[in-house]
Amino acid sequence: MEMKKKDLDWKNLGFNFFDTNSHVEVEYKDGRWGEIKVKKDPYLPMHVAANCFNYGQACFEGIKAFTTKDGDTVIFRPEENAKRIRKSAERLDMKAPPVETFVEAVKLAVKENLDYVPPYGYGASLYIRPVLLGTEPQILLTASKTFKFFVFVIPVGPLYSKGFLPVRTVVVEDYDRAAPQGTGMTKMSGNYAAGMKPDRLIHEQGYSIGLFLDPKEKKYIDEFGTSNFIGITKDSTYMTPKSPSILPSITNNSLKKLAGDMGMTVAEEKIPINDIDRFAEVGACGTAAVITPVYSVTYKGKEHIFGDKDAAGPTLTKLYKEFQGIQYGEIDDRHNWMTKVD
Repeated sequence: MEMKKKDLDWKNLGFNFFDTNSHVEVEYKDGRWGEIKVKKDPYLPMHVAANCFNYGQACFEGIKAFTTKDGDTVIFRPEENAKRIRKSAERLDMKAPPVETFVEAVKLAVKENLDYVPPYGYGASLYIRPVLLGTEPQILLTASKTFKFFVFVIPVGPLYSKGFLPVRTVVVEDYDRAAPQGTGMTKMSGNYAAGMKPDRLIHEQGYSIGLFLDPKEKKYIDEFGTSNFIGITKDSTYMTPKSPSILPSITNNSLKKLAGDMGMTVAEEKIPINDIDRFAEVGACGTAAVITPVYSVTYKGKEHIFGDKDAAGPTLTKLYKEFQGIQYGEIDDRHNWMTKVD
């Protein structure tokens, strides 16, 4: 029996939060994880001295679920997010749920909100946000011994309202997103807080995204404030920066695999910002948008242009369509990336 969907304007969802049916929670205390529970109340009872408030012990993930052309509900690579949050937690001295618990919680959150999973054909998806918090009340600067893991969901449209169109970007020179041996390789909440002010400033200048350089030498490309940097060279090599201070993107790793499937050379290496003109196409990649084509990167007052301002380049377009085709069940899931929700 087909699930009846909510009466929403699926074509114009945007990327804005609103409450859905429920979320799921599981707590860690006394050295073990408890049972996953469904919660209708969207508010968390938290002590004012909880570690996450005072010392920032918090990290999260971003995943998406889709309705395929055959009517199935599927989730994109949740096991990889489960592994990545464990790496974030290890760096932050937190306890993360086992992979099996993480995936079970994600699937249950989707099941509880099946009527909010956008129908096939609208280019929309169900965004899934797993969050891990240190909850122990304390004032000493030390790691929490109790944790709360929860997953909430929301139906979303494209991150950028105009769709798969190129944007103008600028190199952020006055701010660092992360320290050389800091937490840049994790999905720590504080990393994003550090980028909020420069993000606002570049928007006021008319740019869509900021590109950060390596925090040590300011010579090499790290990543965009919202996502990984990818470049297609003029000899059709797929390149992405090699750096210890950027987040290992599941979207980027998947795109690398698709690029290899297409016969492209895939390279991960340090990319000097002064070599930016070696690229025929540039993009930002991540869960929310998959790929955001970049029309230009402005650095020290000079605008470096890539292709047409009104259309994405051919290689990024091909990769984007292949990626989305797999997610929506239009193309064979040859790498077994999609997890079906029964």
